[in-house]
Amino acid sequence: MARFNKVQVIEAMRATGMVPVFFNSNIDICKNVIKACYEGGVRVFEFTNRGDFAHEIFGELVKWATVECPELILGAGTVIDAPTAVLYMQLGANFIVGPNFNPEIAPVCNRRLVPYSPGCGSVSEMSDAQAAGCDVTKVFPAGNVGGPSFVKNVLGPLRWSNIMVTGAVSPDEENLTSWVKAGVLCVGMGSQLFPKDVITAADWHAITAKCEESLGYIAKARR
Repeated sequence: MARFNKVQVIEAMRATGMVPVFFNSNIDICKNVIKACYEGGVRVFEFTNRGDFAHEIFGELVKWATVECPELILGAGTVIDAPTAVLYMQLGANFIVGPNFNPEIAPVCNRRLVPYSPGCGSVSEMSDAQAAGCDVTKVFPAGNVGGPSFVKNVLGPLRWSNIMVTGAVSPDEENLTSWVKAGVLCVGMGSQLFPKDVITAADWHAITAKCEESLGYIAKARR
């Protein structure tokens, strides 16, 4: 079961403004990446369901993080159907994220008060997801959908929206500032935060530094 409730999850997303997104089939690499992010100030982390036996790795990470990163809110991403959402929640997922909106996922998450953040590419999708109880909707792929201007325009008629953006987000000041100024609740960031050469070199300190830097840019933009 989830260790953190829905209010705690959404508030942590808002407070930090960034959710790293990562998957690797090597559990030791996952642990090092998560720990590096945690030491850099990250408190919400999305493990993506993108490989064989990913759920087994996730289950072990949840147990490990409870001890090593006690304040970390760990969730599962790339979840496209209800059975997979249930599987990850049973393993301790504190939130569920998907690349698309599947109305069948919403009620199984709502029943356990676990946030479900579906990927949406239009105002209609976002509104339908919100009607199904999705407190945080993910604009994906954010760069292709329309970038920061799309978010800003959506928040006109749907001003109550909590928007996460994933895709076309990079850990540089100009990019992060543009998303924050548009009004996002938080950004999701994967490959740009974890370059392959950094992972290969096991340069975990570089990841910590990049997280600290990115969170600094977000905080500055909010001021």
